[in-house]
Amino acid sequence: MAGSATAEPASVTAKRAQAQSVMAQIQALDGRLEHAVDAYNLANERLDAIKGDLAENRVNLRIAAQNLRTAQRVLAARMVAIYTSEQSDSTLDVLVGSQSLEDLLDGLETVSRVSEQDAAVLSDVKRFRSEMRRARARLRRDRDRQAELVAERAALKSSIEGQLSERQSMLSSIKSEIASIQAAERRRQAQLAAQARARLAAPQPLIPQLSASSETTSSAPEAIPAAPPAKFGGVVGIAMQYLGVPYVYGGASPSGFDCSGFIMYVFAKVGVSLPHNAAAQYGYGTPVDRSQLQPGDLVFFNGLGHAGIYIGGGSFIHAPHTGDVVKISSLSGWYDSTWVGARRL
Repeated sequence: MAGSATAEPASVTAKRAQAQSVMAQIQALDGRLEHAVDAYNLANERLDAIKGDLAENRVNLRIAAQNLRTAQRVLAARMVAIYTSEQSDSTLDVLVGSQSLEDLLDGLETVSRVSEQDAAVLSDVKRFRSEMRRARARLRRDRDRQAELVAERAALKSSIEGQLSERQSMLSSIKSEIASIQAAERRRQAQLAAQARARLAAPQPLIPQLSASSETTSSAPEAIPAAPPAKFGGVVGIAMQYLGVPYVYGGASPSGFDCSGFIMYVFAKVGVSLPHNAAAQYGYGTPVDRSQLQPGDLVFFNGLGHAGIYIGGGSFIHAPHTGDVVKISSLSGWYDSTWVGARRL
């Protein structure tokens, strides 16, 4: 009994150390996954744009082909009229000697005695033929781009799924520790959510905007000019409605979110359209100094691989990574060390 009592604390300590080591590896893997997921989302956005181009160019091709057929019918009628008339000039010689439409168009172009009407018909045929060729070439290019992107997206999807499998294997190795970790996190989330709701219910004090000359932060070599007052603090209340929704890569609905999909969905509720890509979202709005954050500001981390919505009190709400849910986190620890910047829409 004495031996067992001495051995148990050492075993527990070793297990906890192993769990902490594995969790650190998982966090690093999650960081890589976020970049892969964001690249996957960007490929999807580009693919959607190409599909729009394809649809437009198919319409243009149909219109150009229809116009060409009409112009060719008019040209054919003119040629029949020339052939059946008693004319015996260079136009008739071109008509008789032509082996193809190309020969006919080239020949007619060189004939000096083509009538004004024939010249107009000829011009229409050439123009519509040129439009059709351009539309067909654009369609071909769009299809090639689409094929490349589909292959790129498939490779990204395969990479993500491989990393997810690796992550699952790591988690299985510390399965006994996960339940207590999850229980502690649920308690912490309940406390953070209660604090956030209390802040939402309380009157919001006016936050002074510091000028660029009076503000210097250790996180940036140059002060960021004061941003305009926040207009979308109300999104915090909307975002809080989705606490607990599971993380799904590529997700942008209440059935599952990834980080940029969550932001895109929440801001769409207040009429703001954002792309499904954290790095692209960083290009919107105005830069905000970290000391001047207000609820509704977007916060970015991990080389623009991750993003969330600031909710006040040094916390933000986000969809962190696979295996997790929409939750509130503090701007400390890993998020502090991987901080990139903030934007105000």
